[in-house]
Amino acid sequence: MSIIHAENLTRKFGALTAVDRLNLDIAEGEIFSLVGPDGAGKTTTMRLLCGLMNPTEGRVIVAGHDVTLELDQVKDQIGYMAQRFGLYHDLTVAENMRFYSDLFGITGRERDELTARLLRMTRMEPFQQRPAGKLSGGMKQKLALMCTLLHKPRVLFLDEPTNGVDPVSRRDFWAILYDLVRGGLTVFVSTAYLDEAERANRVAFMDHGRIIRCDTPARLKKSLEETCYRIQTVDTRALREALAKEPGVLAVEPSGAYLHLFVNPAIAPVEALAAKAKFQYEEISPSLEDVFIALIRKEEAARAA
Repeated sequence: MSIIHAENLTRKFGALTAVDRLNLDIAEGEIFSLVGPDGAGKTTTMRLLCGLMNPTEGRVIVAGHDVTLELDQVKDQIGYMAQRFGLYHDLTVAENMRFYSDLFGITGRERDELTARLLRMTRMEPFQQRPAGKLSGGMKQKLALMCTLLHKPRVLFLDEPTNGVDPVSRRDFWAILYDLVRGGLTVFVSTAYLDEAERANRVAFMDHGRIIRCDTPARLKKSLEETCYRIQTVDTRALREALAKEPGVLAVEPSGAYLHLFVNPAIAPVEALAAKAKFQYEEISPSLEDVFIALIRKEEAARAA
């Protein structure tokens, strides 16, 4: 049975449809990643799933409870970490954790044992007496995560938790998430980092309020009918502009010193394009970022048509 079930979930703000007939089923113990450009509807989706916002249409079931009708029961089962978690910067790490323990009604020996376990798990034990305002970005995210986990939720919602955090801290944060999932926790995470999305069991690409593709990272990389090529040329800018106008070209995007080209071989054989535009190429397996950009370009072309 799914621990998160969304059925025709829709949220409108006047004439704007922020979330458009979204359907999701997420299994217990899964890491599920939601990826999309700014304004795609990721945060609105997460707030709907958590019960922080009522849907215009549709319904959500989390841990067996209807989010609209049984919100108090849902709150007991979930943890939600927003992009800006409400840490108290004048309080130390230990004081912040005590404060949130009191909010959750966790006291005495249970609080002490749980706090000690979370501090060990996040390697924050040496920083218990440091004010939250003097922590690094990565440490603040670890503290926010610990406070979110104090009431032992079954489902953890994370809204771009590593945005602006350095690569080492991002890696540490994901190592913690893997430990939590091994313990049975379900994680729903939105992220702007495609390399992070690859660590999830499944990834959903979102654009203009709709899920445009949802699958495992491996299957997503094989999901496009277009073939991906890496192109080398002297003038990448001019070549990109020229190729973008060719029929059958879905996307051509910079990738380091190269261009990555998605092209439908039935419409535009790469051999013909290379002979015409004078470039060297090799077929490659696309990254998740390549696939995401190509799908967004396909959506843009469909809307324009």
